[in-house]
Amino acid sequence: MLGDKMNKFKYSNDNKRYYTYNYFLKSRYHKKIAKVSLNAGFTCPNRDGSKGYGGCIFCSSSGSGDYAGHIQDDLLTQFNDVSSMMSQKWPGCEFIAYFQANTNTYGPLDKIKKAIEPFLDMENVKEIAIATRPDCLSKDIVEYLASLKKYKDIYIELGLQTIHDQTGQFINRQHTYQEFLDGLQLLRHYNLEVCVHIINGLPYETKEMMLETAKVVGQLDIQALKIHMLYIVENTKLASIYKENKFKILSREEYIDLVVEQLRYIREDIIIERLTGDGKLDDLIAPMWSIKKVTILNDIDKKMKELDCYQGDLYVKNH
Repeated sequence: MLGDKMNKFKYSNDNKRYYTYNYFLKSRYHKKIAKVSLNAGFTCPNRDGSKGYGGCIFCSSSGSGDYAGHIQDDLLTQFNDVSSMMSQKWPGCEFIAYFQANTNTYGPLDKIKKAIEPFLDMENVKEIAIATRPDCLSKDIVEYLASLKKYKDIYIELGLQTIHDQTGQFINRQHTYQEFLDGLQLLRHYNLEVCVHIINGLPYETKEMMLETAKVVGQLDIQALKIHMLYIVENTKLASIYKENKFKILSREEYIDLVVEQLRYIREDIIIERLTGDGKLDDLIAPMWSIKKVTILNDIDKKMKELDCYQGDLYVKNH
């Protein structure tokens, strides 16, 4: 009887009420898996002038690769430096080679092959994750990535941030929501697994707009989701905008309440890889509460328990 009352979420082996990345990795690989962030020296079409300059307004000069390897080092050096440290912390762990910085399918196919192929024969690399934009996915590149599945698990991390094109234009995404849908459709046509990124707290978006993004994305043919909190760091266009006209930033309590509600509209079989972002403390302007990542995650758990809710419980009710 007590077990019935606990009513545990089926994609969890602890107190989580959503499908955690940790649960997925342990279920799939049956051991500790760590993600090694890499910088392969790519750029973006909204940085190099192809579509625009400066990148997304929230992006640092590293192109969302603040925790990736040093660009001056070759990829294997980056990987070996980080993986050796992780192995000391978690003896026997294996790895995901994560091409994180900038747009890692934006370039000639030969450059993409040269970056990825050294990792295909590495026994301690179980998966290759590739961060990119939906407008940088040509058929030949997607066919190539799909061909790699016979060697490794391949995940495509696809930046969206918001379904609202007016916000996308303001933050200098330089692609539309329809272009995102087209890119996603191409990836899924080749059975590539996709993790989508969205951001809460983008300038001038209302709670209803953020909730709508989660509701819509939670119905798409995706396999994983990362939810970030917008953070403002020095030396970005966003920092300049914020200093001139302090737009409203979500409070810690607002963010927790929003994420809990968003989770309820996301299909229960979508892996939740992240529930908040964390900028480098030395460069962080706001929100300062975002640095206490563990306590935010704990309070999301507490809120879900208090409401007795689970990932996808409102999705089920509406379908």
